[in-house]
Amino acid sequence: MRKLAAFTSLYLFVTTTIFAQNSALISGADMDFLRKMTRDVLDSSRIRPGQSLPAPYGKNNTGGTLIRPGGRSTYPSFWIRDYAMSLETGMVTAAEQKHMLILTAATQCDQTWITKGGSMVPFGAIADHIRVDDNRPIYFPGTYDYIGQGTEEYGMTPPYCDQFYFIEMGYHYFKTTSDTQFFQHKTNGSTILERLEIAFRVPPADLTDQLVFTNETFRGVDFGFRDAIRITGKLVYPSLLKYRAAKQLAALFEKTGNREKGASYLKIAETIKRAIPATFLDKNGMLLASTGKSAQPDVWATALASYWGILDKKQVEIASSFLAAAFKKGTLSYKGSVRHVLTDQDFNEKTAWESAIVPKNTYQNGSYWGTPVGWVALLIAQTEPESARKLLAEYIAELRENDYRKGPTFNSPVECFTAEGIRGPVYLTTVSCPLIALTTNQQ
Repeated sequence: MRKLAAFTSLYLFVTTTIFAQNSALISGADMDFLRKMTRDVLDSSRIRPGQSLPAPYGKNNTGGTLIRPGGRSTYPSFWIRDYAMSLETGMVTAAEQKHMLILTAATQCDQTWITKGGSMVPFGAIADHIRVDDNRPIYFPGTYDYIGQGTEEYGMTPPYCDQFYFIEMGYHYFKTTSDTQFFQHKTNGSTILERLEIAFRVPPADLTDQLVFTNETFRGVDFGFRDAIRITGKLVYPSLLKYRAAKQLAALFEKTGNREKGASYLKIAETIKRAIPATFLDKNGMLLASTGKSAQPDVWATALASYWGILDKKQVEIASSFLAAAFKKGTLSYKGSVRHVLTDQDFNEKTAWESAIVPKNTYQNGSYWGTPVGWVALLIAQTEPESARKLLAEYIAELRENDYRKGPTFNSPVECFTAEGIRGPVYLTTVSCPLIALTTNQQ
């Protein structure tokens, strides 16, 4: 009992200290605004049982509440990654989590098949999104059509990130409930824990270093927030997600009594942690997105790697100084939101990424996103806290100015934007991810 009390005291001290350090970058009033906005956006993203979506998407027939990527008309299905990325807000009830976890497990692919468009859905694959009217899994981006899904444009295999976000869902449910028995619950003949482990093995990897890998012939999307970009070779972003998922599986197996298997997943995580900077780090402290096509300095991945403690102190300092300089030059952000690639590191004058299916300075090929702002601000703050404070102040100012709660002509938080326009009004991860970053210790 004394050990538990001591641990609890230490935990409270550490989390309070982290919160104090992070909150020094943002005023109390702005933090309160961000928290309340996140809660409101998440609530507007809920699709309650029987609730109808705009035609032709039907009503929620899944038997429980779902959380879609945003409010209003944003993405009328249940997207696994957007939901999982918002879990650490602490704003999703255990009952809601359980329903969405079981639904995701039930739609995991139990038989490899080839789509009408020629792509493959491998055994163990997790859906990109799930239709609310008939529970049908759509494994590929860009469509709601179960029969017509899966064409080369969006990959010959489902995105690699969703398998790891499924593990995030399971791990967070355990953190919320401490219910180890739930992981023996069977869906279509396999336990939840078995399904999490199967999912972990789906994305192809280089067996020498455990990094996620793809090629031009059988390309898969590395991360759904850039499914319109073609990236090949060893892939940094899903490798980061795999690192985190390995640590989470290790914890789950430890808690359910299989220490040997837990140790094996910790070993995988340690291998990936060493391999990421060794494989992707450039002279400016930035992680490249890949070793093949679109192998460009990746702002999101670099900031996330720092946030998750994958980069060492010296690497963090170099990356921090570089991004702080980019912020001052105006090549990183616009109105507090952040690009995937710095403007002065675009592949050429026609495209930000080397290969994209959308025009330059639209959507994932050069628009500005709020989702990674928290990670980026925390990284910049390692060497230049004043620049980090300014970035966050600009981010909050845009949210306040265009706050969707003011009325139907206001849209923030949006998915992404440029000076020319916006995409995706009332978008959840634009506020949930920065809130999590500024209130949670990840390392």
